[in-house]
Order: sequence, then structure tokens, then C-alpha cells
Amino acid sequence: MDEIHNRQHVVKLNRPERTMEGDVFSSFAITALRLAGHLTAAGDRLAKPEGQTSARWQVLAAARRCDKSVAQIARALGLARQGVQRLADVLEREGLIAYADNPQHQRAKLVRLTAEGAARLGAIEIAQAGWANELGAAFTSAELDAARVVMARVMEMLEADEVPVD
Repeated sequence: MDEIHNRQHVVKLNRPERTMEGDVFSSFAITALRLAGHLTAAGDRLAKPEGQTSARWQVLAAARRCDKSVAQIARALGLARQGVQRLADVLEREGLIAYADNPQHQRAKLVRLTAEGAARLGAIEIAQAGWANELGAAFTSAELDAARVVMARVMEMLEADEVPVD
């Protein structure tokens, strides 16, 4: 029993001190990560009837917005280019997107949504609208906007690499 107590004591001694704000932010970050997992799972459920996943849905939606390369889509989504390339290749094989020549870059093809891709994306978005309306009704617009503003500020700070991660 003493050995367990000693090991727990060493773990507690090596734990860095955080400010109250640091503790609250850590709790916020853990909640955000858990929420991201739930949102991904919900997205997978919404996209499944159309044979898609959350990740594929994101690429389809990005392809609809305007002609972008895989690298541009990856940057916009905050994902690795290689992962988006793999998804885009699968979507292209399934006829949901098409690659087009890029007048600004010989090798970086543009990703375009096909008619079939647009139809599947539309069906997913209809399902998502009902889901979002139902969840959104549980909050005020001000609550959701305040949460979005905080999350956007944290993302800006992390993207600007203002906070060192050591």
C-alpha cells in the first residue's frame, strides 16, 4: 500500500501548476474535443444514407463552393493534404467529384463537384438542416454565437501559433 501511495505522490509532485484560467481553459478544451467526436459521429450518421462519412461530406461541400485544389481544400478544412487527397481520389472514382485542369498550377488539379455529387450532398444537407434546427432550438442565438466567438478566437490563436506548445 505504501508503494502505491509513493507512486501517486510522485505523480502529484510532477504535475505542473495551472492558473484558475488554465484549469478552466483545459476543461473547455476537453469539452471541445469531446464535442468534436460527437459532431463527427452525428455527421457520419447524417451522411450514411448517401453512402458517405463526415470527412467525405466535408470534401464534397468544399468542392461545391468553388474550384479549389486538394491542398486549398485541406487548408480550408484544417486537415492534412494527404488525407484529403485520399478522400478526393475515392470520391472521384465514385463519380462524385471530377478533377479539372488548373490554369494556375500544372500539377495541382482543381476539384469540382459532379451532378451526382451535388445530389448526394443536397440530400445530406436536407438531413443536416433538420438536425441543426432541432439542436439549435435548445439554445438562444446569443448563446451559440458567444460559444462560436470563443472557439474562433482559440482557433485564430492556435493557427497564428501565438501560444507555444512545449
